[in-house]
Amino acid sequence: MVKSCICHACGREVELKEGDRPCDVLYGWLMLSCLQGNETIDRYSFCSRDCLRAWLDEQLTEIPDIFLNSLAEDENDS
Repeated sequence: MVKSCICHACGREVELKEGDRPCDVLYGWLMLSCLQGNETIDRYSFCSRDCLRAWLDEQLTEIPDIFLNSLAEDENDS
């Protein structure tokens, strides 16, 4: 049986053949487990730190400029 691991950012695919040790084939890969609720875990694989960083940047929302600008005004008032 052949399994594969796919990078969630760039789509790179690595096949794990029967008898392959994942720790050897996926050396350097990063795995992320995200708890979503009662017994629900989402798992993500990334072939590099750059791919993990790119994926995280897509997942995180940016802080609105209006909020950042209001902080600067508060600092001047002190």
